[in-house]
Parts: sequence; structure tokens; C-alpha cells
Amino acid sequence: MSDNAHPQVPAADQTLRILSLLARQPGPMAAQTIAATLGIPRSSTYHLLATLAQHGYVVHLPGDRRWGLGTAAFELGGGYARQQPLARLGGPLLAALSDRVGESAHLAVLAGRDVLYIVEERAPRRPALVTDVGVRLPAHLAATGRAMLAALPREQVRALFPDATALTRRHDSGPDTPRALRELLREVRAAGFASEDGEVTPGFRSVAAAVLDHAGWPAAAVAVTWPSDGAERDAAALAALAGDTARELARRIGRPR
Repeated sequence: MSDNAHPQVPAADQTLRILSLLARQPGPMAAQTIAATLGIPRSSTYHLLATLAQHGYVVHLPGDRRWGLGTAAFELGGGYARQQPLARLGGPLLAALSDRVGESAHLAVLAGRDVLYIVEERAPRRPALVTDVGVRLPAHLAATGRAMLAALPREQVRALFPDATALTRRHDSGPDTPRALRELLREVRAAGFASEDGEVTPGFRSVAAAVLDHAGWPAAAVAVTWPSDGAERDAAALAALAGDTARELARRIGRPR
């Protein structure tokens, strides 16, 4: 629709424009900035944001007086990603990675506060993992989720995990407060890869790297998982290979070199 077109349902048009604007930003925005950018009356903007918040598509950050995308919007993003050729393009790359390292590899996308696994390549003579295709796990516990969360703006992570109630636990481990999650993600960014040790499944470790799209946002993450009670593996070396695979997948889905 052009700027000069007259939508038949103005409120629907304005709602979609608000969501599209927030999706393009590196972080949450003030309501008055949204109103001014889109040319929508401020009162209408507040009403639309309140309705979107009721349905989980946006969240309000009172301390910053800003609005960001909510978990329902991420659900839509995850659904879109699942319909894209990520699995088709990623499958052969994951198979090659698994063959090279002799361990299982998988590909996941963000879906709200969870990760959704869309590809799994199980290495020969390796046990089945919980990360089967279609399985959802808490993003803050999985290496794939941590890799993607670390690539999001900090304000967006805060919107997804506003308090401790959003941080579920599986085996009495992992970050249990927003501050602990922020510290963990700082460590991920410093290391250049994400990891977890027994927080998803006791006895297994994982490392992961994010697949960044053309805008630098995490479209997916590539991970390698191996038994922690077996032969010692070099986690950094496995993460480097996962990172190579993630960059190649990013290139194939259209990210500039």
C-alpha cells in the first residue's frame, strides 16, 4: 500500500504499521516516537499499543517508557522462519557438520521465549536427543537459544524476560533472574559462541552459533551436542565449526558476505 492510499480499515492498517516499525528497530521505542514516525494521532497510538499488549504482540517497559515486540510477535516470526527454506538449506550443512565432528548437530529458531528445533542430524552410534524436530525448549537454557538471545538487542531480551517468572528451569540449573541471564549473555558475546552443560539434558553438552540474517538479527542457530561423560572434546573447536556452518547458512539465505 502506498503512503497516499486510503485503507478501508484504518485501525488495522495502523496496527500493522506499528508492528512493522517495531520489527525494524534495534530496540523498543517511545509511544510518541512511534506516533510521530507513522503520523498516527498519539491517543490512537496508545490505544493500539494497549490492545496489542493485551494479546502479547507488544510489551511495555515502564522504566524506559518504551514499547517493544512481545512474545506473540516472535511466534509469528518463528512461524515465518519455519516456512522459509532454512530447513531445506540447513539440512545438508548440518549433515556435513555432523559427519565432520562425529557428533549430533541441530538447527533451531526462536519462538517467543522458546527455541523450536527444525533440523536434527544424529551422529552414528549416538543416543537420541531431546532436540528432535518440532521440540520446543526454553531459549535461556539451550545453547541455540542463548546464541540467538545474545544477538538480540538487550532491550528486546529484557522485554522477553522481564522478571524471574519468565525463566523456567528444567534440572534446577541455568539463569533464574534477569540479571543472571544478562550476565550469561555477556559471557556468550565475549566468547563468540554459546554453550550449556547438562542444563537441557544431564550428561550432555552443547555449543552453538547464531545464523544472522541480512539485518543482523538471529534467524536461527546451529549447535553441536555430545555426551559429557565420554571422550573429552574441545568445546571451542566444535563451536568454531558450528560458527562456520552458521555463516555459510547465513550466506545461503541471503546475508551479504
